[in-house]
Amino acid sequence: MNAKSKQNKTVENDASVQLFLDSVQDPVRRADAETLVSLMTEVTGVQPKMWGNAIIGFGRNHYKYESGREGDQPAVGFSPRKANLSIYALSHTDTSRAALARLGKHKTSVACLYVNRLEQIDLEVLKELVKECFELYNEV
Repeated sequence: MNAKSKQNKTVENDASVQLFLDSVQDPVRRADAETLVSLMTEVTGVQPKMWGNAIIGFGRNHYKYESGREGDQPAVGFSPRKANLSIYALSHTDTSRAALARLGKHKTSVACLYVNRLEQIDLEVLKELVKECFELYNEV
């Protein structure tokens, strides 16, 4: 592996969040994405930025693995994928696990919360998850 292939491909950039939102073809997914931008802006107090070509992020977190690889990622964020909304706001605390039990229809992975439609979840609970994750991971 050369040095270039080890670089993180998902980096913050100056691409337009609004143009990205406008490019989401499914009208419900686009409306949900616009709602998430408003919700995360309200909760975090920071403006959204594009990370890579498909992630809208808020804040910044620096990570470093035991392997030595390191980089930056949004403290919280999301991507309106074709299959679902991928929401990056999991902190894996007892508080967040309790909140997930109240959230509504969703799936999780190590770092992601997957939601088909925002109407299927409690947005107040999502705000709790976003707030906790942002407070834990954002590096001002």
